[in-house]
Formats: sequence, structure tokens, C-alpha cells
Amino acid sequence: MNVTLAIANHELRRLFKSPLAWVILAVVQFLLAQLFLKYWEIFETRGAAYSDIGLTEIVVTSLYQSTAIILLLVTPFITMRGFSEERRSGTIRLLLSSPVSITQLVIGKYLSILGFLLLVVAMVTLMPLSLGTGTRLDYFQLLAGITGLALLVSSFVAIGLFVSTLTQSTAVAAIGTFGVLFLLWILNLAGNSGSEQVAAVLGYLSLLTHYNNLLDGLFDLSDVVYYLIMTISFLVLSVWRLDMERMN
Repeated sequence: MNVTLAIANHELRRLFKSPLAWVILAVVQFLLAQLFLKYWEIFETRGAAYSDIGLTEIVVTSLYQSTAIILLLVTPFITMRGFSEERRSGTIRLLLSSPVSITQLVIGKYLSILGFLLLVVAMVTLMPLSLGTGTRLDYFQLLAGITGLALLVSSFVAIGLFVSTLTQSTAVAAIGTFGVLFLLWILNLAGNSGSEQVAAVLGYLSLLTHYNNLLDGLFDLSDVVYYLIMTISFLVLSVWRLDMERMN
């Protein structure tokens, strides 16, 4: 465990030494701040029309929906360097021949990237929390939204890290990660043209379906289990892929 945390700490420090991390933090915060103010303006000017919905539904839920989309676009640029850059620079040979286990290596890198993106989630959460000083918020729905976004991000990182184990090109890793995430995001839409059974299966496999449930305040254990399965599955695939490379 100490080795895993040491790897995570090293990778997180390494991430913050690059300008990419700071640029992403600044751009994401700027975009979401503008959207937050826009949603608040909409609610303030049309509050009477939305009186049956409430502040949390209009401002907070809309903000977290936008945050999920932005993080879907941003995550590939963070995870693309996970193992692709190690392979491109040749340091992957040193990592695979070190006494550190593959599992410790994968989880360490995973925790570092997840920690960075959870920092983004925490910074975004300060915006809706600021409304609690002068308005009434549905804190249970806000908590469900935070939980959903954290679980969503955890699956994003696991998927991106696995894709980065497949190539030495960071560009290919970024494009591949975005393609997989986007496909899993819109699966529920693809099911609308099929039978009810197909729609149910694709709807369950969609990242968006489970996230929307949590955003609506419907805290169902099956949604949490779905994200845990997705995260663990792709982490196991990453370990398996690197383990095969080490044996070869």
C-alpha cells in the first residue's frame, strides 16, 4: 500500500509540474464559472416559470451535466500520458523490470489522475455550495450529484488508462479514449431505434443513464455498482495488458 501511494504521489507531483495540468484547471474553471452564472441568470429571470422545479434542478443539475461533458473532453488529455509516454520514451522497460508489481503501478497512476480530476470536482462544487448562504438547496440531490460525478470520473480515468497501455502514441491514446468514452456515453440513444430488450441492455451499459439517475437524486445502489464494475474491469484489463508485456 505504501508503494502504491508513493507512486501516486510521485505521478501527481509530476502532473502538476507540467503546464498542461494548470491550463486544464484554469480553462475548466473559467468555462464552468461562465456556465454557472448563465444558469443562475436564467433561474433569476425566469424563476416564476421554474417555481415547480426549483433552484437545485435548474442551476446545480445543469452545472453538473455540463461538468460531465467537459470532463469527458478533458480526461483523454490527462490519461493519454499514463503509459503511452512511458512506452514512447522507453522507460516502460525500467518500470516493468522493477520490483514494483504491475498492480501497484497501475493503481498508483490511476490514483494520481483520479486525485487531479477529483480536485476539479471539488472546485466546481464550491459554486453551488455558495448558493446555500442565501437560498434553499436540496443538499441530498447535491450530494447525489457529487457522488455521481466522482464515480463517473473514476470510470473515465480507468478507461483512459487502459487505452494508454495499448499504444506508444499519446495522440492515438487521447483519440482512442475519447472514442470509447463517447460511445459509452451515447449507447442509450442507440437503443432507442431497437427493441425494448436491446434498449434496456444499451441503456444499462450507457455511462449517461446511471449519471442522470444520480443527478435526479435517485440514489440506487445498482448505479454505484455499475461504475465500480466499469472501473475495476478496466483497471484489471490494464494490469493484464502490462503483465503480458512484462512476460514477453
